[in-house]
Amino acid sequence: MTTMRTRFSRRPSGTFDELASAPPGAALAKARPWLLLAPILLFLLILAAAALVVLRMSFGTPGAEWRGFTLHNYVELGDGYFLKSLWLTLRLAFQSMICAVLLAIPVALAMARTESRVARRLLLAGVLLPLLVNLLLQGYGWLIILGPAGLLNHGLLASGLVERPVMWLYREHGVLLGLIQTAFPLAVLPLSSAMRAVSRSYEEAAATLGASRWQILRDVMLPLAMPGLVSGALLVFAYNASAFAVPLLLGGRRVPMLAVLVHDQVAPLLNWPAASASGIVLMAATLAVMAISQRLVRRTRRIEEPSA
Repeated sequence: MTTMRTRFSRRPSGTFDELASAPPGAALAKARPWLLLAPILLFLLILAAAALVVLRMSFGTPGAEWRGFTLHNYVELGDGYFLKSLWLTLRLAFQSMICAVLLAIPVALAMARTESRVARRLLLAGVLLPLLVNLLLQGYGWLIILGPAGLLNHGLLASGLVERPVMWLYREHGVLLGLIQTAFPLAVLPLSSAMRAVSRSYEEAAATLGASRWQILRDVMLPLAMPGLVSGALLVFAYNASAFAVPLLLGGRRVPMLAVLVHDQVAPLLNWPAASASGIVLMAATLAVMAISQRLVRRTRRIEEPSA
């Protein structure tokens, strides 16, 4: 009994001695990660507060956004024009995601496997260029390229492929080209980082076993770089689902993507509750598609792992 009391009495004193002998900067060292995360946490808090404000406003009425409460704004979203706009937005975002990812694969592979630092930096600069140029300037550039008297039609007419100018502007395929170009870096950068992390020994082993370059890319590189591929695809989808400048400049009112519809509800009509409800629906639809995509990818990987 005396021994047990002695041991029990020594534990608190030992703990107190350890705390007393701890260096003064130990608490600061433990809090340092949270201090480093403080800016991004503050930014996320602001985004969450803004989303809650928009959600509350979506239940208001014009002129009484903060006092009224009604579901009429969401009921009106069942209109055929809004559903068509929502479907068009999700479809163009999905198509641009597929095209951007397919175009990003060879570029990301070149960035990941290029030995020369100069060539790698030039590729990186070319990929980052759309992110450094204002979207309005990029949209006006596409107007010059895709216009009836633009560079693309001049080239097609000079080559004899067409007899008259092709209408690219204010059409879905013109908007699709703009969406692919502006979101292309978002697909390349995560995929390039994922491919750079894949060891070359896997490629060498596959080549030793007689695999071709296409088989190495399809069966080795892409499965191992799948997290970067999925991340890039989801970034492109989310970015283009909320795109505004490119659809407005290249599509006008003939390609009514949802961001353009929200702008029309705010600017000429001053109907903030209806615009908020449209934004909430777009946000929910985008998050739902992204969640379903991630779940399908995880289920596919779980099915492939036991067979492998």
